[in-house]
Amino acid sequence: MKLIDNGNLKRAALLLFHPDPEKFVTGAYIKIGFFRTNTDLLFQDEIHGNLFEQVEKAIELLFTKYIKAMISYDDIHRVETYEYPKEAVREALLNAVSHKDYPSCYPIQISVYYDKIMIWNEGSLPDNWTVEKLLSKHSSKPYNPDIANVFFRSGYVESWGRGIEKITSQCIEAGLPMPEFKIEGFDFWVIFSKDKYTEQFFKESGLSKRQINAVFHVKENKEITTSEYMEQYAVSERTARNDLNELVEKKVLKRTGKTNLAKYTLAS
Repeated sequence: MKLIDNGNLKRAALLLFHPDPEKFVTGAYIKIGFFRTNTDLLFQDEIHGNLFEQVEKAIELLFTKYIKAMISYDDIHRVETYEYPKEAVREALLNAVSHKDYPSCYPIQISVYYDKIMIWNEGSLPDNWTVEKLLSKHSSKPYNPDIANVFFRSGYVESWGRGIEKITSQCIEAGLPMPEFKIEGFDFWVIFSKDKYTEQFFKESGLSKRQINAVFHVKENKEITTSEYMEQYAVSERTARNDLNELVEKKVLKRTGKTNLAKYTLAS
């Protein structure tokens, strides 16, 4: 695995396999916290051990303590659907571990809120790379190639630079907003957000049950027209237009076309 140089173990070997890599590399651990607001921390955990253990323990803790699952049943089989796609969060964490600037001595930090997860690590993109390039087809240039190589050989990651594409596609397939990737100096953030279009959100926005049902109809069927609204909810044309116009004014839906040919789709 090319982790020995002139008879000496490389730092990557200690991080990957030593039971206590923090003896040699300060800050080589993961910190998780649940926040009500940016300044109101409710509880927190620290994950220690070698990098393999850190990834596995962090994912297990996130999806048992920090992230909720909705329970449903397929025949007699219990099905758990998490608020965020597990493989996308795992991929983002593996990226953070592979690209972290370990001499910085700061742990990877995962901030969990009611409506989002923010994964931070200190690191930087290759020279002349931007977020736009990161989101498009690109080569694989890990900040820590030795760590990335061992993760690849162990089956944890690929080596084709497709990690970001996998993260975004899994979120979109789950009906969630596309994750946000932010670079501010040496701060690298991956931010997962929940689908804000929930029944509770709409109730708090003052929408009627009929309007809420219409929005969920649009989520499932991509669009609705005035005539469909009239037929589905047995209301007059004036009521249908008033309801739909209110949804447009509140930036829940957007309208394309005019009069009876208008179509209403989700605003975002």
